[in-house]
Parts: sequence; C-alpha cells; structure tokens
Amino acid sequence: MRSGFVTLVGRPNVGKSTLLNSIIGTKVAITSNKPQTTRNTIQGIRTEEDSQIIFIDTPGIHKPNHKLGQYLNKQAYSSLNEIDAVLFLVSAKESLGTGDKFILDKIKEADVPVILVINKIDGLSKDEIFNKITEYKDLYEFADIVPVSALKNKNVDELIKVIKKYLTDDIKYYDDSFITNKPLTFTISEIVREKVFELTDKEVPHSLTCIVENIEKSSSSYHINVAIIVDRDSLKKIIIGKQGSMVKEIGIKARSEIEQLLGKNVYLEIYVKVIKKWRDKEKYLQEFGFNDFE
Repeated sequence: MRSGFVTLVGRPNVGKSTLLNSIIGTKVAITSNKPQTTRNTIQGIRTEEDSQIIFIDTPGIHKPNHKLGQYLNKQAYSSLNEIDAVLFLVSAKESLGTGDKFILDKIKEADVPVILVINKIDGLSKDEIFNKITEYKDLYEFADIVPVSALKNKNVDELIKVIKKYLTDDIKYYDDSFITNKPLTFTISEIVREKVFELTDKEVPHSLTCIVENIEKSSSSYHINVAIIVDRDSLKKIIIGKQGSMVKEIGIKARSEIEQLLGKNVYLEIYVKVIKKWRDKEKYLQEFGFNDFE
C-alpha cells in the first residue's frame, strides 16, 4: 500500500472544499459561494485497496485585515511542510491574478511536486480549457496538470490516479472507517456555520464563528447546544431575525443535516453571543480553535 499527505492550496473560492468532498465521497468540509469559507485546516482521508491519501484542505490564502486572517494564512502556509504533493487549485472561469502568482511563490519554498488542478471546467469547450492550461503552464514546472469539475465530479478519478504517482509512504495512517481527523463537535459547528452562510449575505458570515458548547447523547437522540459568536450587536439582530425567524431557519436546516450525519433525532438549541472584536483577540482565537502556526 502507498500512502501520503497532499495539500490543497489556492485563492479563496476556487473550490478546494468542494473538491475535497468530491474526492472523499461525502461532506467533510463546508462549502459556500462566498470566499474564505474554510477556517481550519481539515484532513480528509481517502482509503482504497492500494492506497491511503490524506488530503489537507486549507483556508484560501488572502490579504488579511485582522488577526484571524493572519492565522488562516499561517495555517495554509504550515500545510506545505512535510507533504508529498501540492494540489494548486485555480478556477478555469477566472483570470490569472497576482494572488495566484503570490501562492506559487510560497509553493516554490516547499520543494515538492505541484499538480496544477484547473477547477470549474463544466460548461467550457476543449479549446477554452486548453487556453487556460497554456495560461498557467509556463509560470511553474508543474509535475502534472489536471482539469476537473469538482462540483460535477468530472475527471476527479483521473486526478486520484495522478496523485498516487507521488505517494512516498508505505503505511496506513488511519483505519478504513476514517474519512476525517476532525471531531464530531467541529463538524456540527461547521454545519451550523454553513447554514448561516446560506441564509445571510455580505459581511455577516465572516464576522462570526460557531462553537458547540454542550452535547449529550441518549439511546435515541442527541441534545446539542451551539453558540453563534458575532462581533457586534447589529449582527446579532440579523442572525436572530424578526421574532427569531432567522435563527429558527438556521436551526431547522442545520438540525436536518446533523440528523443525517448522526442517524438519530437531534434537539438543537442555537443562541447568539456578542464578543466585541473577537477576530483580533488572541484569547478568543485560541479558545475557538484557531491556533498559531508559526
């Protein structure tokens, strides 16, 4: 058996989490059409008879404007250490930008094979895909270039075949049943945060985080308490909504998905807390699971 670690990097909103979910075959990372959805380094594990690949989904590398943003970039950079290959994701529907070149400069420091993954090819002609490959191929000596549609699961199996060529280990790191290294509480909090992304707009999702404060399991159900942390009173009003309508809808959508995940009835209680400027306070960043990756 061959095994190894592979990192997904790219600008925000190029589809890293969607690709990870497609590779694993189930949701291990939340997705959204809003950038910077991923907040933590998430490992997804794909095990086959001949291989085990541990994928590391990173926050999109971006120009930070608060301490949380600095942490997210550090997480992305740290994932370039002690890996077997990098998947550098770009969007076929966006032009090559300075952000892509900046990330490539960081990747060069890792000195590992880099596979260029051109995502979002659905709806594009072969000529358009070829032109996009041409646009990138002279920027760096990529080990391979693979166009895919993560959303449509197109050419993902070919990408897996390519990745296997670069695996360097010969041990199994996780049992076959493992698909992620993240605990249940993390997955639940992320599901709630995803529903906030779906139901709100503009800056609201990026100003909050979600924390499971209590979880109790009985023979037939789970009782779960989740706090949505926001940084100002105006956002709390938006999340709660008129007569509690918004937080109720968030709860309904989140509970349905959590019940599918757990296979039991879920009693979900969601409440909103205000912590001023939490994204710039070391104490809360540590408490909420954003670690320093210097």
